[in-house]
Amino acid sequence: MVPFFCYICTVTDHNDDVFKAKRKPKNPIKFKLQLNEEQKVAKAVILDKAITVVTGAAGSGKTLLATATGLDMLFSREVEKIVITRPMVSAGEDMGFLPGDVAEKMDPWLQPIYQNLYALYGKDKIDKEMSEGRIQILPMGYVRGITFVDTFIIADEIQNLTDNQTQALLGRLGHGSKMVLVGDASQIDLKNKKSSGISFLRRVDEQVDDFAIVKLNSNHRHDVVDKILEVYRLYCD
Repeated sequence: MVPFFCYICTVTDHNDDVFKAKRKPKNPIKFKLQLNEEQKVAKAVILDKAITVVTGAAGSGKTLLATATGLDMLFSREVEKIVITRPMVSAGEDMGFLPGDVAEKMDPWLQPIYQNLYALYGKDKIDKEMSEGRIQILPMGYVRGITFVDTFIIADEIQNLTDNQTQALLGRLGHGSKMVLVGDASQIDLKNKKSSGISFLRRVDEQVDDFAIVKLNSNHRHDVVDKILEVYRLYCD
């Protein structure tokens, strides 16, 4: 099982200018995987806005983009830490039947996140950042009541949050932080699909300046995936 690191975040007292000025790397951060042109454009939006929603079909590289941007800001000393969270909702399965404690139960939900982290920068470095608390993974239920300061927050699979849960998550953003919400309205696993909060975010985008929605269209998986998904859209929606 992949090692699980879970920390409860607290508001920190420090001088933001002192923190961000110290030991910034002179050269750009080099990752093992490079973003494509579409992802680079989306990354520029993320860096410009306080909150960005990244949408797109399965295989469009949404979570990879968010993870790469977060690591870039962390290693560039633009933020103190990355916090990654996601709802523990699966496609027709009940987590209660999985064995083990909370960490072991969360492991299946964390595999895509670990895959992206390790693919971008290597297991040893990522595990070190996690063990020292600079990369933290939290169940969505642990986020309530926390204000994230100087933090890059990645909320994955947000199509499986309700309106109230989405609102509560957005309210966690503190000074010096950025939040990226990643989701796809065609992959809602909630029993009541209409309860998903992902659609309402378009209204927020229309009325809030420091908020943006970007959509990725490229497919990073096998070419047949797009054709299969199109058949499902035609006959199952």
